[in-house]
Amino acid sequence: QVQLVESGGGLVQAGDSLRLSCAASGRTSGTYAMAWFRQAPGKERDIVAGILWSDGGTYYSASVKGRFTVSRDNAKNTMYLQMSSLKSEDTAVYYCAARTTVISTRSSTYPYWGQGTQVTVSS
Repeated sequence: QVQLVESGGGLVQAGDSLRLSCAASGRTSGTYAMAWFRQAPGKERDIVAGILWSDGGTYYSASVKGRFTVSRDNAKNTMYLQMSSLKSEDTAVYYCAARTTVISTRSSTYPYWGQGTQVTVSS
């Protein structure tokens, strides 16, 4: 009932910036949260940042806080992830996810997912 479409991934050098977008469509009634997760080869899928749609409250993982910024555009039903000072450790497939009520750090609690977009940072 909810579809998520991601864009913006690519190949950049360490220290560069990149912005990811996630456009949502379908049912958007009630309170909900959206989040960015990432997964590198052989690693677990971990939360990067999340945003509560009602008031814009945010969550950031310790590894990206101060470098990444999550934001939303209510009119466009779109979430963004502005990534700055990128490091080789940020290389991963980045996924957009959505769920009801609250931001959660557990990927298994999100019923809606985008297709993923590859971010590669060369050192």
